[in-house]
Amino acid sequence: MIERIHTNQRMSKIVKHGGIVYLCGQVGSGTTVVEQTEDCLGRVDRLLHEAGSSREHMLQATIWLADMADFDAMNGVWDAWVPQGAAPARACGEAKLADADLRVEIIVTAAVAG
Repeated sequence: MIERIHTNQRMSKIVKHGGIVYLCGQVGSGTTVVEQTEDCLGRVDRLLHEAGSSREHMLQATIWLADMADFDAMNGVWDAWVPQGAAPARACGEAKLADADLRVEIIVTAAVAG
């Protein structure tokens, strides 16, 4: 069974299938990459919780930065947020994001807690 949560014509914020939680790309508010990453990861936390998962159950993360010059600053926030011993498989690259003010977008896949 596939469960879609917060669905509209274009996308679902959460899709659950076979014990796996797929989140749509999350962005955050703020002007700096640190502020946006903090806000973005807060959104990830809330969606994972709603889906019956948590950051301890992350399997994979894809991170898009508008500018790779922000890599170290984003990683400072990321490293403090990821639980010790629970780092997911991860990729990070540079991409033109949907809005010129966006500095970071994060996509997470996680296992349902259980």
